[in-house]
Amino acid sequence: MTDFLTQKTWRFMDQSISGLDRSPLESFAADDTLCHLVGQQQSPLTVRTWVHRSAVVLGIQDHRLPYVQAGMDLLEQRGYTPIVRNSGGLAVVLDEGVMNVSIVLNEAVGRIDINEGYDIMVAFIKGIFPEFADAIEAYEIVGSYCPGSYDLSVNGKKFAGIAQRRIRGGIAVQIYLSVDRTGGERAELIRDFYNIARQNEETKFDYPNVRPEVMVSISEIMGQPMTVNEVNTRIQQFLYKHCETLRMGPFEQDEMEQYTFYLKRIFERNQKLLRE
Repeated sequence: MTDFLTQKTWRFMDQSISGLDRSPLESFAADDTLCHLVGQQQSPLTVRTWVHRSAVVLGIQDHRLPYVQAGMDLLEQRGYTPIVRNSGGLAVVLDEGVMNVSIVLNEAVGRIDINEGYDIMVAFIKGIFPEFADAIEAYEIVGSYCPGSYDLSVNGKKFAGIAQRRIRGGIAVQIYLSVDRTGGERAELIRDFYNIARQNEETKFDYPNVRPEVMVSISEIMGQPMTVNEVNTRIQQFLYKHCETLRMGPFEQDEMEQYTFYLKRIFERNQKLLRE
């Protein structure tokens, strides 16, 4: 992370409020657009924060579950909108207590391999949570939802998961942070989804056996309430501290054409997945 923080200019795009009632697909389009712009050096390296209300984002493998429609019906009954993303990874929960952060990089200052992209995000999260930075570990938490080799945990309990997306020379390293409520509540929802969508049938893909007790929120880790707004403020303060110029604001007019292109493509791919 240190090498990238030597960049004098960063961009910060705050969609933690404006995205609340929008589809998560719009956020995926935003990250694809930023990958394109940053990768082609038409925009500085960028940090984007985004929050969506009551949705569960399913991966392609989730949509192949034998009783996936029954599982999606369950999510809707619980008040969550199911979304299918056209990428790897498995089901994750989005709600008003989950802060999503994307760091969008390019390789102009040197090649970034997959693990280095993850390491940059880990260093960033440790920087905004110095109170428990030394306790944060990155390894797969078995029993969590959407498990991966860079799950972030404290005392063996996961509070965040990281993914990456690469387009046209840009790299979006994305993390979801379970900020408030309890991590176990969200895990119970995903556990119930898999129970209904699989119904003990044998599957070629190894879906997680979700155990709510291995997931936690940042509020639980800190032993005091923490809000997404407070996390958003910490991120801005961290960026102000480490760069000379912080460019703020949404997409500019000349960038909207690119965003419209990626948004249309993502919605079309989503509709195609739902018809399969």
